Amino acid sequence: MKNYLIDTHAHLDMGVNDDNDYLDGVGKVIIPSVEEQTMDKVIGLAQVPNIYAMVGIFPSEAKTYTQEIEDRMIERAKNEKVVAVGEIGLDYYWDKSFNDIQQDVFAKQIKMANKLNLPIVVHDREAHKDTFDIIKEVNKGSRVLFHCFSGSVEFMKECTREGWSIALGGVVTFKNAVKMKDVAREVPLDKLVLETDAPYLTPVPFRGKPNKPAYVKYVAEEIAKIRNMPVEEIIDITTTNAEEFFKI
Repeated sequence: MKNYLIDTHAHLDMGVNDDNDYLDGVGKVIIPSVEEQTMDKVIGLAQVPNIYAMVGIFPSEAKTYTQEIEDRMIERAKNEKVVAVGEIGLDYYWDKSFNDIQQDVFAKQIKMANKLNLPIVVHDREAHKDTFDIIKEVNKGSRVLFHCFSGSVEFMKECTREGWSIALGGVVTFKNAVKMKDVAREVPLDKLVLETDAPYLTPVPFRGKPNKPAYVKYVAEEIAKIRNMPVEEIIDITTTNAEEFFKI
């Protein structure tokens, strides 16, 4: 029985490691990358036990993507603490004017992950169909994790039927997050992992304050409550899933 949590997505490079207790109860943390200029910082933070890194260009940064940046990401991925390509994907919420560029860069990074034999961690905001279709068409063997899943139960089932995994975070604790609570109730347990997305999406009871990995326990507690399961069982299952997905 695993007695520690894994935060599969925390932006430690954004100052969420300032508190002494920021890892309280958390055994391992994975830091995503969002832009090239902070990638070395992310990998540097991972050069300690039980902290790991990803390399990837966030959808909003797709216009910055070049072959040279991809080559540098491939070189960085040789570091043994780099365990995934992420966070990559599509975000149609803020600006739809360059969706085509986002799609192209997403596909390129999936292909890169395939070559590197690394999993992909996917950011999908208001782009469910295109995200699904691109992964289905382009991905040739990389494991897939939907970070901060925001789709319906039906979309979750489509994803898990493909063998893809689902990460749930603080939103599931929000009182009005009915859709995410339904997903938490229905998601196959063998496809579920936990995250914070710190410093964002802080769970109840600390909503409105900066998030940190230690708060992932509130996500575990809420899912256990929703599914009428012991929280220790949720911790054991999600920790095991995360270790197997990222090979850590």
